[in-house]
This record gives sequence, C-alpha cells and structure tokens, in this order.
Amino acid sequence: MTVFVAVAEEESFAGGARRLRMSPPAVTRAIAALEERLSVKLLNRTTRFVRATDAGQRYLDDCRRIISEIDEADEATAGINAEPRGHLTITAPVLFGRMFITSGIVDYLQRYPSMDVSALFLDRVVNLLEEGVDVGIRIGELPDSSMKAIRVGSMRRVLCASPAYLAQHGIPQQPSDLAQHCIVTASSVSPVIEWKFGHDLQTTVRIKPRLTVTSNDSAIEAILQDFGITRLLSYQVAHYLASGQLKTVLSDYEPRALPIHVLHREGRYSSAKVRTFIDLIVAKLRANTALN
Repeated sequence: MTVFVAVAEEESFAGGARRLRMSPPAVTRAIAALEERLSVKLLNRTTRFVRATDAGQRYLDDCRRIISEIDEADEATAGINAEPRGHLTITAPVLFGRMFITSGIVDYLQRYPSMDVSALFLDRVVNLLEEGVDVGIRIGELPDSSMKAIRVGSMRRVLCASPAYLAQHGIPQQPSDLAQHCIVTASSVSPVIEWKFGHDLQTTVRIKPRLTVTSNDSAIEAILQDFGITRLLSYQVAHYLASGQLKTVLSDYEPRALPIHVLHREGRYSSAKVRTFIDLIVAKLRANTALN
C-alpha cells in the first residue's frame, strides 16, 4: 500500500522509488504483485505519466486512511513522547504560506530531524482527505466536516493605497466613490467585478479595474508605485500598513472579519508528527499581531 500511494501521488514509478528510497524495479514489482493479488488494474501507464484508474483512486483513498491509522497506532504504542518521524504534508494559501507558514516548517524540521515535510501552497481549497494532506490552514468560514479545526486568528478584507496616490486623487468617503478612482485587482476572471461592503455585505459596487494581475504580490507592487487602490486581506499588507507605505480607506465599510483555522484529519490516535506540528504552528500564528 505504501508503494502504491507513493507512485500514485508522484504519478511516476521513478518518483515513487525516489520518495521511498527503493530501486525502480522493486517498485514496479510491488505494484504488479498488488494488482495481480487484487485482480484489478490500479494504475494507467503511458510513456508520459502514471495515473490512478477509477478503482485505483478509490483504493488510494482507502490506503491513505489505513496507512495513517497504522502510523498513529504505531506512535501510540511507542508512547506519547516518541520522536516524530516520517513525512508530513501541509497546505496553505500561497502568500499566507510564504509569510507565516514556511518559517514554522523550518523551525519544525530543525526540532525534529527525522521528519520530512511537503508544503502545498495553493490558492484553492485543498481536500485534505482526497489529496493526502495532513494539516491545512484555511481562511474563511468552514463548512461542516469531520475535520478537527483550531481557530488561530482572523483577518479583514481591506482597501488600501499609497499616501501619495491618496494625496493626489483624494480619499474615497463611501464605496460609490471608487468609480472615480484607479482600481487594481488580483486574479479577476472578468473585466467587471463586484465588491461587497458592510458587515453583512449589504452594499454592492461594480468595479472596472484599470489593472488586473494574477497575483496579490503584483497588486501590492502596483499600489506601492502610487497606482490606484486595491483590495486585499489585511495580513497581505500588514507590513506596509505598519510602516506607513500604504493606508487603508473605507474602513467603516469593511465586511465582517474572516476566521483563520488550522485543520487536520482526526484519527483514533493523536499522531505525534501531526500533534507536534499543530502545537508549534498554532502557537506561532496566535502570537502574530498581524493575525490577531
């Protein structure tokens, strides 16, 4: 099962072999023996990729769950003070991961030399169970799920601009004033977008940006060069607000703050590798004034 999970996740026999520090022929034999025992084709193989079949995908989900429970049982038997060892997969939004999670991962790896970490920094909702992720950082309200969630802070959706831009073009006093300003948006798929304002999002303003970029970093760079107003999450510009390089506008019209949670898959046992990482990252995030 461990070999199958590695090959399926890497989408490569060679990649699975490298991950497990096994020879490629040994990995190929293991998968062939597994498929022969089950009498089911688990992987589609071409010269360009290896991907799980429909039956293989279902088996992959079961394998991840079973292996996770076995690891947790081993750790519980070894004792609560056992040294964390093995592999941990973590996910977070791209900019949030770079700003707040990477340093925590490095700290964790320095404390626990028997651990390896894969960090998936993606600006999309990652299904922890389906994608084999141990811990996720999620921004926003959470749907009902079987995941264990620990709240670590909150953030606001803020409009901001440089002092020089505001001095030249004036400070908007209400959302409708934005029609008279140069607007920068990140990752918009439409030339015209709608921004909602107010605690209960009761006010909607249609926005036609002059500049649309594909990353928050680029939007920040544009307004630092005195080019308009953009809307971002407060953590993304906390440093620039603190230094005075940027200022917020329309603060009285901000929507309700968004919660930040650390999520993990809850098992029968408390996995040492998951427990120690969560303890570290929760303390680190809760202590950060930009998030609280």
